[in-house]
Amino acid sequence: MNALAGGGSFVSLPALIAAGVPSLQANASSTVALFPGGLASAWAYRNGLTACVSPVPLRALLVATLFGGVCGALLLLYTPSKAFNAALPWLLLFAFLILAFGKRIGDRLRARFRIGRAVVLPVQFGLGIYGGYFGGAVGIMMIAMWGLLDGSEPKQLNGRRTLMVSTANFMAVIVFTFANAVYWRQTVVMLVSAVVGGYVGARAAGHISARATRWATLLITAAITGAFFARGWTAHAQ
Repeated sequence: MNALAGGGSFVSLPALIAAGVPSLQANASSTVALFPGGLASAWAYRNGLTACVSPVPLRALLVATLFGGVCGALLLLYTPSKAFNAALPWLLLFAFLILAFGKRIGDRLRARFRIGRAVVLPVQFGLGIYGGYFGGAVGIMMIAMWGLLDGSEPKQLNGRRTLMVSTANFMAVIVFTFANAVYWRQTVVMLVSAVVGGYVGARAAGHISARATRWATLLITAAITGAFFARGWTAHAQ
């Protein structure tokens, strides 16, 4: 899912919670588990990488994303578990709406606006924070923003998307590991599978219908978002 369309955390996060990992730690463990898969996807997309997202150098975007990822990961660790449980369904809903409507919004903005480096780097830093904290659909948000620079088509930005998401996750992985927020037994199982899935998904991207991928992703993410709202209401009623 992450390699083809994004939204992989919609599967990994509930799977870890179902395996008995508390929600906040499940979010941290999911980030760690999906990180190698993101690297595998970035490697598979390496031929599509360029030195800049015109006119912003790729290195500058990487630095902004790195610092944002650290801040987001630390913010997650300092969030009370009860508050994170209450926010989780809304985070999933926000990510679902970006998955569902992000491309359409990006296309409309791209037709009307252009932005420059002074705007891109602070926004990229903010997306890095979101990526380190939760990260659902952050790659789609990055693509929408980059499209405002030079009108690039989303498909041309997949390599940079996977690289930047992996960059935010890299710093989050370091923070979560040193904070002992990762449930390693469950995470390692998911990690191995995510590496294979990330590489295979990126290699298969050109052979799978974009429409079918999109609808499958939206159906899965909508069902999981609904399940988490139902879970929250049930817990509140009890």
